[in-house]
Amino acid sequence: MSAPETPASEHTTCAQARAEVSWVLMEVCCGLPLRQARRLHDDALLVATELTANAIRHAGGTTGFDAGLQGDVLWMSVSDNSAVMPRRAYSAPSVPGGFGWMVVQRLSSHVAVDVGPHGKTITAVLPLPQPFGEGLL
Repeated sequence: MSAPETPASEHTTCAQARAEVSWVLMEVCCGLPLRQARRLHDDALLVATELTANAIRHAGGTTGFDAGLQGDVLWMSVSDNSAVMPRRAYSAPSVPGGFGWMVVQRLSSHVAVDVGPHGKTITAVLPLPQPFGEGLL
């Protein structure tokens, strides 16, 4: 069985990004205590949603999304056609929105932005908790 794929001609939606991250985390979460699994899954889905939504809202849509496990981390990469660097929006507390980039940075152990001739790729890395260790409890 393999992860669901999005045709290259289609932009990745937030729902598709969340589905791919859930698929990647399935086996990891099954091996964790419920509280750790839920927190990891929720944090990962929030980061995937924010990265994808920001690409859709501010960069004309995604040109790629990928997620995977490497060692003791989950990584997610979102690409778009814009070379504009992400930044924190400063707005009045009464104005909705503007917190996505801050949320991504807060939940990720590392965030990298690579700008190239055809846009940028943002990669966020989330640490995986050790089963039955201190982790996310």
